[in-house]
Amino acid sequence: MEKLCNFNHEFIIVHLLLFSSLLSFTNPTPSPTQDEQSQIISRFQEYLRINTSQPSPDYKKSTQFILTLAESLSLETQVIEFVQGKPLVILKWPGSDLSLPSILLNSHTDVVPSESSKWDYHPFGAHIDENGNIFARGSQDMKCVGMQYMEAVRRLKASGFQPKRSLYLSFVPDEEIGGHDGLEKLAQSDVFKNMNVDIILDEGLASPNENYRLFYGERTPWWLVIKATGAPGHGAKLYDNSAMENLFKSIESIRRFRASQFDLVKAGLKGEGEVISVNMAFLKAGTPSPTPSEAEAGFDIRIPPTVNAESLEKRIAEEWAPASRNMSFEFKQKGSTQDYWGRPLITATDRSNPWWALLVEAIKKANGKIGKPEILAIFGNRACELLFLNQAEYLKGIDVYESIIKAYTSYIPPGRDSLSRDEL
Repeated sequence: MEKLCNFNHEFIIVHLLLFSSLLSFTNPTPSPTQDEQSQIISRFQEYLRINTSQPSPDYKKSTQFILTLAESLSLETQVIEFVQGKPLVILKWPGSDLSLPSILLNSHTDVVPSESSKWDYHPFGAHIDENGNIFARGSQDMKCVGMQYMEAVRRLKASGFQPKRSLYLSFVPDEEIGGHDGLEKLAQSDVFKNMNVDIILDEGLASPNENYRLFYGERTPWWLVIKATGAPGHGAKLYDNSAMENLFKSIESIRRFRASQFDLVKAGLKGEGEVISVNMAFLKAGTPSPTPSEAEAGFDIRIPPTVNAESLEKRIAEEWAPASRNMSFEFKQKGSTQDYWGRPLITATDRSNPWWALLVEAIKKANGKIGKPEILAIFGNRACELLFLNQAEYLKGIDVYESIIKAYTSYIPPGRDSLSRDEL
């Protein structure tokens, strides 16, 4: 269900002491009536019907929709364009104690492309079938989560709940194409620094069973291009160490490595998020001569924060693209698996981390069951799945977010009055 992110920027408190007893909550809000449920689903459908698919998302319409909802909830609003035409919307519910760091719930407004001719229902029609399944691009990734945030806030406000910590909701652009003009620029900005964020929740994955899935990290993308060179020649002759031959040797080496990672998952020794995935993205050669002098292949690599990234880079240099075979490589994108202090980019899932304990307790209070903590296995475009979401599950998710928001925005660390932020 969720990915928990402790951002290790110098201006954000990361580690806090776990207090002995969890929160005592106000009385739970009453279950919505049938009419209220219909309105909730209708608002979700309205958001789904806005075509924000890449490469030409209708951000103007989605932004106006979000701002209209925020106005109905009396939330503070801010629209920022770090890049022209790519609005980022930030909503704020001020807390009663502004000295406490805030909570941020993030979602993205764009969705992956779709081929409407291959859908039973229009990908932006938000059709509901006889089983209550809502069909639309973005129904799971991730317009559902953004709207569940909003509906949870609506219910909490209606119940009279007042958060101690300020709550921010962010709706960011361009996540499906890397997030460089959206969340990345926000994280690097003074705007984010001034938000004084303590903890962030972001998207996860749908669960195939009754358990909510909690993610404490995600795999880092490396977009690798391997290039081979060799002497061109006539196609009627045999040539040694041609560009294509050298490249195919590399591809075979990568294929064997990929199979070894699959074997670990199939044997149950590791989860999908704990292995290195390698998928070929493209293969091309120059103009046939008929033996081309250059050939290259692109690979999408995802690396868990728990593995040694340096050893993989060494493997690339020595086995996958050795200079001895007239090969070279470059990274089109190369994320880090470590934070500023050289620690793995993961969130603690034990009692040293109060946010994890709060999350688990909040889900249980909403009658949810929790699976084993995972590393997020999928990152990036998932164009062939996530086609629908059942409306009953959507409504249940609002209950869970209501419980999480209440827990997070009410949390006061023990001894905060006697400790400075630097000491924390």
